[in-house]
Amino acid sequence: MNTTIIKTLMKKEILDVFRDKKTVLMMLVVPVILYPLIFLGAMQLVSIISSGMETQEYNMLVYVEGDDDAFLQKLTEKSKESADDEEGAYMLSIDDERTFDSHDPYEWYLNEEVYDVYITGNIQDGKMQYEVYYLSSVTNSGYAKNIVMDIFDEFREELTEEKIAEAGLDVHEILEPVSYEANDIASSEQSLGSIMGSILPFMLVISLLMGTMYPAIDTTAGERERGTLETILTLPVTSRQLIISKFLTVAVIGIISAFLNILSMGGIAVYMYKIMELQTDAQAFDMAMFLPAILVCILAIFAFSLFISAITMCTTSFAKSYKEANNYITPLMLVVMFIGYIGFIPNIELTHTMAMIPVANICLLIKNMLVFKIDYAAIGVVLISNVAYAALAILFLSKIYDSEAILFGDAKGGMQLFERRSNLKKGGVPAVSDVWFVVALTIMLVLYAGTMLQLKFGLAGVFGTQLILLIVPLLVVLYTKKDICLTYGFKKTKAKSYIGALFMSVGMFFINIIISTGLIYLFPSSAENVNMTFDSIMSGGFLSVFLVIAVAPAICEEMLFRGMIFHSMKNKYRIPVAIAIVATLFGVYHMSLVKFIPTGLLGLVLCCVVYITGSIFPAMLMHFINNGLSVLISYYPEQMEKILPMFYKDTLGALDVVIMLVIGLVFFGLGYIVLRRKK
Repeated sequence: MNTTIIKTLMKKEILDVFRDKKTVLMMLVVPVILYPLIFLGAMQLVSIISSGMETQEYNMLVYVEGDDDAFLQKLTEKSKESADDEEGAYMLSIDDERTFDSHDPYEWYLNEEVYDVYITGNIQDGKMQYEVYYLSSVTNSGYAKNIVMDIFDEFREELTEEKIAEAGLDVHEILEPVSYEANDIASSEQSLGSIMGSILPFMLVISLLMGTMYPAIDTTAGERERGTLETILTLPVTSRQLIISKFLTVAVIGIISAFLNILSMGGIAVYMYKIMELQTDAQAFDMAMFLPAILVCILAIFAFSLFISAITMCTTSFAKSYKEANNYITPLMLVVMFIGYIGFIPNIELTHTMAMIPVANICLLIKNMLVFKIDYAAIGVVLISNVAYAALAILFLSKIYDSEAILFGDAKGGMQLFERRSNLKKGGVPAVSDVWFVVALTIMLVLYAGTMLQLKFGLAGVFGTQLILLIVPLLVVLYTKKDICLTYGFKKTKAKSYIGALFMSVGMFFINIIISTGLIYLFPSSAENVNMTFDSIMSGGFLSVFLVIAVAPAICEEMLFRGMIFHSMKNKYRIPVAIAIVATLFGVYHMSLVKFIPTGLLGLVLCCVVYITGSIFPAMLMHFINNGLSVLISYYPEQMEKILPMFYKDTLGALDVVIMLVIGLVFFGLGYIVLRRKK
């Protein structure tokens, strides 16, 4: 590969990026100037507010039944002590309700903020019982309550000591029969690392994302909007050289932005440490101990910069304008921020599995290094996985730039849901972008509304969840004027399609039983959760359960996954890719480790049946048979055990597995042969 061309292109891209004032603003002004100003300004504001709260006057209304004025005298004494304090402190304005000429209830005084707290006391079982009324929604009232409670603690301690002394006993021996002390053996470096390990990874991830976001938009959608991409492609350069130069440009700018953020945050930390050192006897830190962590953090920044640069470029490459690219980048930002919060969650370790998860692996690695937990294998996995993910994203980018759609693509594949309905043309299937929006919206509604429905209405709530899967996509199809029959695959098919689907569904049921048994052994806790959910649903009558579990999913889930999603994906991607996407989504939708593989495999077969037959109805039949058999096995165990005894065994032997596998493959094979036969 000609590195000279890449260097020239990269120089051109960097110059273009730095000509954009917004990029320079985000890289220099925000981290170097704005962050310190915000941080120090916030600290100063908090200090001013805290100081004001400590020196403010608080109004209290006190009513004590009887002649016991001991606590009232204590309040007056504390108020005088506070007023005589040379450094200044709070003031207490105390009114005794017995001398207060008013018939308004105390609630009115608190709500109108005439008084901050109302204290009442009466004799119960021979001792004084006090109650403090306040408004937690009012800052002064809450602060005044805290002052009163502190005075109560001091008052109670004084009375206790007096009672013990009157009894002729040793106060310290009675109140402190046990002496104990907690000793923290963590070094000052470990304590500092623990604090920084929660904050620094998240700040680094966000700063890298912000640093790469605007250059990625400018080098992809921005160049496409300006119309300069066509000119570059007329030059004697390959698409791979173009992609690498753009990618390196975005990665370098992201790294520069990240280091500027680190320097800015480091400057704030040093400033705060020096202030604490001058005001208190703070223990000095040995910064040399953090040198390994700093070196690994630098490597992690480089690796993550490669990954996040490639991902942002992949996201923005589909946009046709700067504005559209900003809309596309927002979901990515939310996802990265959500995963980045993992550093704040305690007791999550950097295992070799977690080291493979993007964003989370970087956060946990930096967190571990700052508390001096060094796992060289995990470090290697994190760094290599980020570079590998970046390489895959670059390959994907090169595929995009090999396509003419990046230059001459029209609005065909764009989101049509938010366009004016009068501008939309009738016919066809929904665009892929519309389908992804429907998938995200539907899953969100199922998670929130579906969960609430199921908790409140039980089996009826499950049916309501199925209706969400049916209604939301259907409304989108109707609004965008798409062909319902073409979108959902409503097409007549031959009788042999249903016969083949019948055989294949029985075969898949046997095969999935074997797979599920193995997964239950590997993930017992997930299997237990699935069983609990299944048992709660099966508490209704047979007919209602059969309709909700077998009939409703066969219609609603098939219309969404094998209907709208599959036909949209098939229209844009190659058939194997479309089938894989739908199968994965179908497995993810069921939200269980134990159910992911069986449902994903079933979804794959159902997609193949729809593709072979051209109709969704055989897939509906297969889905109905699969779920219906589960209901029959649960409701009629005695009758079904005579037909399928191996389904009711606690553990499957090797012979049982072989028999079930042979039965499953035979039925599946027969069904496939019937589907593929021309007659």
